[in-house]
Amino acid sequence: MSAVLTPEKKEKVEEEVEGEIEEEESIPMKNEVVFFLKEAPEYHISGVADWGENARGDVVREVDTYFLHIRTGQRCESAWSCLTGWSEPDEHATEKWEALCERIEEYENIEQDMCYEKTICV
Repeated sequence: MSAVLTPEKKEKVEEEVEGEIEEEESIPMKNEVVFFLKEAPEYHISGVADWGENARGDVVREVDTYFLHIRTGQRCESAWSCLTGWSEPDEHATEKWEALCERIEEYENIEQDMCYEKTICV
């Protein structure tokens, strides 16, 4: 015996399935990654990725990525923001920090790698 769904019942079943997916439990995930300059590893900036996964490991909550200010540890929306409020007395050091920020800005697949890597050489 097979069941035949009327269009109204089919729509109701689809809504119930969608509701179950939306209500699926999200396991909070967090990863901190350190971006460092290949030629000068002492120049580094930390980044953080927060997201939610279900029990199967599927991403169910959008990934939120940000960086941590070099001196204060405060949340920064870009690597460049991590340099705000302080400066290096040495022009050579300033160039290194700027190179690091530029390479982070140009880095491909940054969101994905921030979720699963511990260090990233740029």
